[in-house]
Amino acid sequence: MKGLLLINLGTPDAPTVPAVRRYLRQFLSDPLVIDIPWIFRMLLLYFIILPFRPAKSAEAYQQVWTKEGSPLLVYGQALTKAVAERLGSDWAVRLGMRYGNPSIGEALKSLVADGVTQLVVLPLYPQWASSSTESSVQEFKRLVATVAPELETTILGDFFTLDGFIDAQADQVTELMGEQVPESTHVVYSFHGLPERHILAENAGQNHCLAKPDCCAQVGSMNRRCYRAQCFATARALSARLNLTDDQWSVGFQSRLGRAQWIEPDTVPLLENLAASGCSDVLVLCPSFVADCLETLEEMDIRGKEVFQDAGGKTFSRALTVNTHPKWVEAVAKMAEQAV
Repeated sequence: MKGLLLINLGTPDAPTVPAVRRYLRQFLSDPLVIDIPWIFRMLLLYFIILPFRPAKSAEAYQQVWTKEGSPLLVYGQALTKAVAERLGSDWAVRLGMRYGNPSIGEALKSLVADGVTQLVVLPLYPQWASSSTESSVQEFKRLVATVAPELETTILGDFFTLDGFIDAQADQVTELMGEQVPESTHVVYSFHGLPERHILAENAGQNHCLAKPDCCAQVGSMNRRCYRAQCFATARALSARLNLTDDQWSVGFQSRLGRAQWIEPDTVPLLENLAASGCSDVLVLCPSFVADCLETLEEMDIRGKEVFQDAGGKTFSRALTVNTHPKWVEAVAKMAEQAV
């Protein structure tokens, strides 16, 4: 029996303060997420973040929570079901969350119980980052060494310009906007942000990193695992597929936390500046996510729209992430089949 383990970041079990606090405690205790010495990480977590942030985050989750549960989990489960149907009875497919439930460990035990002897692992992060991809891979390796050390495993990597991913995201745009994005509409690709120190650590020894505006203009041997460069590569691939002119799109980074210097440009001032410069219509895509979640549904659809319109903009649109788009389901299935 062949198996496919899909890994995503995670979500609280409920949109309540206690549930969000449990989730944030697990998430932000990860040294690959907050990469500072342990004692300072604990002080930050227990004296600054956990006493205050859970209430604010719970309120945000309440605005997007569905009767089925967290959108990230609902879409993740739907993708798991669709891919399982596409792969057929020779495969077992499970979803595991790096933080929260269902956990990677629970998913792994279920796959082993189903008789899986050959397992493909796909972290559902289009662009590689130590705080997401590497953390998930390390956790899987730790667990599989205990649960099923004899299991044959293949771990897949990033897919930031994979045709099936790009095609599915482009289709979500055309379904919303028509075959061609109007020339009057500016497209903003809003990716999840990272502290600059993460990027510098991933590109240690590369003097060009964050040293000049065009340092992420291409992905090559020197910056193959640069998250920021991969994000720009995704944006270029989507812009080419959507037939956008060079001045019709911009890249921004969202979801900042804390006072550290984060990678630029920031999505919030980008939206404000577009509106202030006379741009009345924006279309936002969030192609660092494969499922709509808090960052897309609340941070962009609600707060991002408010920022843009308060600054003078008129029409704020956002294309869905790939979710369970048929081309994305097919792409995931093909990655699994090709891996074995």
